[in-house]
Amino acid sequence: MSEGHSLKERVALVTGASRGIGRAAALALAEAGAHVIAVARTVGGLEELDDEIKKIGGTATLVPLDLKDYAGIDRMGAAIFERWGKLDALLGNAGILGVLTPLTHLQPKVWDDLIAINLTANWRLIRSLDPLLRLSDAGRALFVSSAAAHYNRPFWGGYAITKAALEAMVKTYAAELTGTTVKANLLNPGPTRTGMRAQAMPGEDHGANGELVHFRKPAPPSS
Repeated sequence: MSEGHSLKERVALVTGASRGIGRAAALALAEAGAHVIAVARTVGGLEELDDEIKKIGGTATLVPLDLKDYAGIDRMGAAIFERWGKLDALLGNAGILGVLTPLTHLQPKVWDDLIAINLTANWRLIRSLDPLLRLSDAGRALFVSSAAAHYNRPFWGGYAITKAALEAMVKTYAAELTGTTVKANLLNPGPTRTGMRAQAMPGEDHGANGELVHFRKPAPPSS
């Protein structure tokens, strides 16, 4: 356990907490002393996370939830208020890649799922949890984005469009928080060895220390 639990008595909610960036963030928050509300679809993954958090002396509340269950997000917000009366931090990390394909080939269900998870679910989190963040003396909301939102790569349209929309939403929310104790920000973690990265780039090479070595900006479109 790290010295000086800087987040002692803080309550932090992490979506997509059972693996990848969300899991690492949940563990770091717990190690710093925060009580972690871990949200993910898979019960098994959440239970494994809980075991790891207990090993480092932390505490967590597990919330198995599909973020397309918007009423479930509202119920979760109400339960947080009932138990803690506030929320100090929100990490909106959950997201899906969809399918890398031309926009004209993207199936409507895939498009709908991308919008639902990458954008609408985060709006519902803001809508439900903003009052709780305002009850904290220093509420923080952080949402995970991607460079794909800016590069306009061919075949990445569904993912890129939803991440660009997420960024616009969070920047708007941040502006609306002016004058409050709550802050909202975006995080682009860069190339990271996650399941989503492997799905997007299955043939990608790694360096001796595991770093990604073949991630480049796409060339500008020809005139």
